[in-house]
Amino acid sequence: MPTRTPGTNPAPRRRALAAPALPGAGPSRRAVLAGGVTAAASAWLLTACDAGHTARDAVAAAPPGSVTLALTAPPANLDFTTTSGAAIPQALMGNVYQGLVAVNDDGELVPALASAWSVDESGTRYTFELQKGVRFSNGDEFTSATVKFSLERVNSDAWTNGLKAGMAVLERVETPDPLVAVAVLKRPSQAWLRSLATLIGAMFTPSAVTGLKGAAVGTGPFEVTSWKTGQSLALTRRADYWGEPAASPQVTLRYYADNTTAVNALRGGAVDAVVGLASPELVTPFEKNADYRITQGTSTGEVVLSMNNQAAPFDDVRVRRAVMYGVDSAGVMATAYDARGTLIGAPVPPTSPYYEDLNGAYPYDPARATALLKEAGVYGSTVIFSVPDLPYAVAASQAVASDLTKVGLTVKITVQEFPAVWLQEVLTTHNYQMSVIGHVEPDDLLTLLSSGYYLGYDGARVASIAARADAGSTEEFVAGMREVVRTAIVEDAAADTLFLLPALSLMRASLQGLPVNSPTTALNLSRVVKA
Repeated sequence: MPTRTPGTNPAPRRRALAAPALPGAGPSRRAVLAGGVTAAASAWLLTACDAGHTARDAVAAAPPGSVTLALTAPPANLDFTTTSGAAIPQALMGNVYQGLVAVNDDGELVPALASAWSVDESGTRYTFELQKGVRFSNGDEFTSATVKFSLERVNSDAWTNGLKAGMAVLERVETPDPLVAVAVLKRPSQAWLRSLATLIGAMFTPSAVTGLKGAAVGTGPFEVTSWKTGQSLALTRRADYWGEPAASPQVTLRYYADNTTAVNALRGGAVDAVVGLASPELVTPFEKNADYRITQGTSTGEVVLSMNNQAAPFDDVRVRRAVMYGVDSAGVMATAYDARGTLIGAPVPPTSPYYEDLNGAYPYDPARATALLKEAGVYGSTVIFSVPDLPYAVAASQAVASDLTKVGLTVKITVQEFPAVWLQEVLTTHNYQMSVIGHVEPDDLLTLLSSGYYLGYDGARVASIAARADAGSTEEFVAGMREVVRTAIVEDAAADTLFLLPALSLMRASLQGLPVNSPTTALNLSRVVKA
């Protein structure tokens, strides 16, 4: 039977994020963690301040045609510049705040506040042509001066979110024309442009950066008109939006304690959809009901079986390879997630530009796993499996333990309270042998492989490869990053990617426009509408 390690102070489950970084960067508490695609609920209770365009708690009656969505990860506040976690950008990025570029449902970079962009031959000067007639919801004009203020501010002390590391390569922003901004980098970087589609690329007006925890003034198709901490967030269509108006007059995000409660709210008519279901078994009763529709797309949530590369017996690559041959990932996915998900073979989702199907690198081969364990002299040894008390993680651990027992390892499962105990014991102090959890931040491969991170991988093995890839052409970037993956994951067996979590949503059949895939943490609500 698994043992359980409780925390001294029970803490709410939450999802934290990973900042893209070259190997050698230090570990971050933001870098990992999902209770599912949208994460388990975070229950930080911070009071929203009322200032300027701050949202009021009083909610007027929703206009006809409004949509209500159920989620299970409420924002702690509205300020992602100083608060980590996926819940704030999920609600606000693309809806309230916008960047120069965005990522579409297929994971491709597309124009947003920049109508076009180009890069010079040196790869260090990016010229952005800006959209005309853009204003913030408080009436302030969006110009190249806004771009300079917003991007350079990320590198200041005003930003404390660890994702700011993605902007470190920026040297300055030049403003030759109100509708032209030139970003000058310290060195060529393929990753930098893509990072602009994340929260660090969000545009802010200088007049509205005080009180961000309770205020959200952006250029997007919605503005926040109600914010009840831990309960709901109402987004109302802007009549003065510069682009195509939002399809619905209002979209309210209502937050529930768990997936079961959210599904019951859908069944009872309180909401129109449940977004990011982390309990796939709950959709089964709706599969043959014509009144409802289920969508399942790809996400960035890689369920990673971590083996502490710095701790015996996993400091021996033969043992790590044995685990990767000895675990039936398809069987684990069936047990832990009702067979909903995608087998990808490495911690790179299909929406990544350097994705490569590596499922064949370590096929399920129990005999080979046993031979490797015997060769390493650890056949019959006992390993401790430190598992966060998240439903999918516990289920996955039991399937993994069963597989490894068959090939010659005795696995003792210790269930740890998440986040309190797991964060401290596994992520922070690296006091573990084996663990499993979902890593959800886009483009987090280099964080996973960084020296000092909890996987214990020697990041120097791939640092120069990654640096050359980032400084090269698009083709060189893709080829180089694939070499990083093959070196770290195939050759060095740094960690085993069990499967990719699905982006699973359940909705009324009349609801249209909800994104199917989740290539970023943002939830684009601009096209959501009741048919």
